[in-house]
Amino acid sequence: MIANSFPSNYLSAYFLSSFHFYELAMLAGVSDASFEDLIKFAMLVLFYQFEDVSRPDIIHIGAIFSFGTVNGRVAKIAMNAAVEDVNSDPKILGGRKLNLSMHDSNYSGFLGIIGGLQYMETKTVAIIGPQTSGMAHVLSHLANELHVPMLSFTALDPMLSPLQYRYFVQTAPNDLFQMTAIADMVSYFGYREVIAVFSDDEQGRNSIIALGDKLAERLCKISYKAVLSPESLASPDQIMKELVKITLMESRVIVLHAYAQIGLQVFEMAHKLGMMESGYVWIATTWLSTVLDSTPVSGDAAKSLQGVLTLRPHTPASERKRAFSSRWNKLSNGSIGLNPYGLYAYDTVWIIANAVKSLLDYGGVISFSNNSQLNGYEGGALNLGALSIFDGGEQLLRYILQTNMTGLAGHIAFSNPFRYIIHPSYDILNVIGKGNKKIGYWSNHSGLSVVPPEILYTKAPNRSSSNQQLYSVVWPGQTTVKPRGWVFPYNGRQLRIGIPYRVGFKDFLSEDENNNTVHGYCIDVFLAAIKLLPYAVPHKFVLFGDRQKNPSYTELISMITSNVFDAAVGDIAIVTNRTKIVDFTQPYIDSGLVVVAPVQKLKSSAWAFMRPFTPLMWGVTAAFFLIVGAVVWILEHRMNDEFRGPPKKQFITILWFGFSTMFFAHRENTVSSLGRMVLIIWLFVVLIINSSYTASLTSILTVGSFAENYLREELNIAKSRLVPLGSPEEYADALERGRVAAVVDERPYVDLFLSTYCRFQIVGQEFTKSGWGFAFPRDSPLAVDMSTAILMLSENGELQKIHDRWLNKKNCGLQGSEQDSDQLQLKSFWGLFLICGIACFLALLVYFCSILRKFKRHLPEQSEPSCRSSSRSIRIQRFLSFVDEKEEESKNRLKRKHLEVLSDSHVQELQLPSGTKRNEAGIFPEGHDSSTYFN
Repeated sequence: MIANSFPSNYLSAYFLSSFHFYELAMLAGVSDASFEDLIKFAMLVLFYQFEDVSRPDIIHIGAIFSFGTVNGRVAKIAMNAAVEDVNSDPKILGGRKLNLSMHDSNYSGFLGIIGGLQYMETKTVAIIGPQTSGMAHVLSHLANELHVPMLSFTALDPMLSPLQYRYFVQTAPNDLFQMTAIADMVSYFGYREVIAVFSDDEQGRNSIIALGDKLAERLCKISYKAVLSPESLASPDQIMKELVKITLMESRVIVLHAYAQIGLQVFEMAHKLGMMESGYVWIATTWLSTVLDSTPVSGDAAKSLQGVLTLRPHTPASERKRAFSSRWNKLSNGSIGLNPYGLYAYDTVWIIANAVKSLLDYGGVISFSNNSQLNGYEGGALNLGALSIFDGGEQLLRYILQTNMTGLAGHIAFSNPFRYIIHPSYDILNVIGKGNKKIGYWSNHSGLSVVPPEILYTKAPNRSSSNQQLYSVVWPGQTTVKPRGWVFPYNGRQLRIGIPYRVGFKDFLSEDENNNTVHGYCIDVFLAAIKLLPYAVPHKFVLFGDRQKNPSYTELISMITSNVFDAAVGDIAIVTNRTKIVDFTQPYIDSGLVVVAPVQKLKSSAWAFMRPFTPLMWGVTAAFFLIVGAVVWILEHRMNDEFRGPPKKQFITILWFGFSTMFFAHRENTVSSLGRMVLIIWLFVVLIINSSYTASLTSILTVGSFAENYLREELNIAKSRLVPLGSPEEYADALERGRVAAVVDERPYVDLFLSTYCRFQIVGQEFTKSGWGFAFPRDSPLAVDMSTAILMLSENGELQKIHDRWLNKKNCGLQGSEQDSDQLQLKSFWGLFLICGIACFLALLVYFCSILRKFKRHLPEQSEPSCRSSSRSIRIQRFLSFVDEKEEESKNRLKRKHLEVLSDSHVQELQLPSGTKRNEAGIFPEGHDSSTYFN
């Protein structure tokens, strides 16, 4: 049990001593029993020796800082106070003392590394620091090898990953969260581009990379990175040169992430350059709040900081914090003020002390062993062989990461897997006068808020844009009006706005050759929108084209990306391919492709439903409804009760049955084969007529960008079939001469064309939806402001007035003639009607032949009357009565009559001589049976 807890070097000493004891005992003739007692005594001596080494009275920790810096000075006082408090409480380390050694790196990364090596030679269990991320990257490799935990509250580089630097722990919020807070602020105020000014070291570069990523998530970006040499290497000339560059740029939102010494110089020179006046937005990282909290600011320095926004790590109020703040003046002798990093320094010492306490309480040891990888490096000036591995380092690291306590800075715990301090949050400060005003908070829980984060932690997280809130800001220039955040780059020239030179449709764009000005509908809309902007936009129009034909609009747009033009104004359609390379404003006029043909436009009316068919077509269709009704009535009348009755009822049945087939709503059943044949053929004709009517009516009543490309690329129409036309005159000439069947163009052009040329009209629907807009470079803030201005023009009616002034030319009167081109002619359906007519004729022919045969067979000739005309009329009457008579009644009547005839013949046969029978007149020749006539 004891041996298992010994380090390897003590175990080897134990076995060596046992062997020597055994040799001496044998030489002295000591018995085995006495030897066992001797061994026990030796083990006891070694155990107490090991206890003295593994549980020393003094526990060494180190600190590496530049103690000439603000944070270095504050941290030194706070760490000494923490060590004093730990040592004054015997419950913490059980009477052992914590010894803190401090190494001043004096702004030098090299000296910081030397200090780290010295600590690792002198049995140090943990190191606080280093102060900068550059040293942290190097020393963390040593800590990984020698198992010495390093805790830093100032080296907050987002790239110091625990996956790579296992023994490095950040005890203050990582800069990733600070950059997230800045990105939220930029988005909250509505800015889209920022300029980043930062020191060119690991923490500066990596933090700005993180800022760029967070801005991109909010559709913002860093437009320029002004890189300054780190710490004392940055010269005033270099700072001035970068600031002058910034003054010539578009963005006026500047994020300054630097050390205090450099940051104050930047603000001083920016003030001299007029960059602290209205129009600018400055956001400084936590370095500025640290300076304001800890050092007095002179009058000149205060003037250069007015209106600046800065962040400060949020530390919730508590009784312990108030007590320590009251104690601070005594600790510092009034030499420097307390800032949040002093609180983190104090808490970091306590994190180590509590972890050491847990290590010792749970049987851990504080011992060091040689690193076998350094064998052969002993001696020499560096004496690398003296570097030893902390045997309890991994266990101590585990207890550090399990920290869960309340310190001066608030609740302290580490989240997995990145080991960030939980609940990172910041105060957002606005520098006013010689002090600052708190305008809100930022927390990783709910973003921007005017409610303290510790209250928000009790509620569900809410990062919605409507929940983001800050108090009002006093901006640079002592104004409460939010700066626009950008200006036109000051490069000595006006904005170059490309204008397509059109050879046709000059109401949209044209040049006045007398005074070399440009005017038209598009120009008036642009100028009206410019007037609504809260700032001046110096510009000049540059015509683009060869003045012989309309220019390529795609080429015009591409010239914006190549910086030939700063914008493009004109009849420019907003299409997908163009939006990939430039930004468009809100459309100022709707557009879409339509087809124009040489036809007259119909006016919509209450009788529009009559348009699909010509009058002849309507007449023939109505006649066939009546004919088919009559034919089916004839075919069904003698055998179908539904087609019988009084004459009035039968007439109505004919009308109802015929016209109800239009909707397939007839309720009368057909029982005859001929009737069913006629009805099936007719229903097929009705189906075709109904479908054609519906399609034609839809086409006529539906109110209907990009002509050539759309027709070629989307509709796959060969280029050889397309004829380019560029003016209203060419449209009219081509349509009248028949060179083209139709003209396809955007709606605004077509409307202007039809306002003058009344012989043409739009045919069919408008296909594709688009609009015209003004083009600007990608991410140009002017595009957003111009879109807002166009919406304002639309809302106040000015946009419609401009439209009416240029495009509302009603030169054509109302057209009263009927449109024939969209109507369905009889010739389109004469085949169907012919088939139906032939079917009706054949059905009637067969029917009448059958009726005549039955009439002659079942109604024998009567004696002719004296008057021949009277005989003919009687026959017609008898025929009509036979036709009108129900077939079943006719058969029954004939059957009764036949029976009567047979009965009379039988009586007469009894009175005649044998061998004679009655013929048709009453006497039949012998050998003929009267029944043969009634088969």
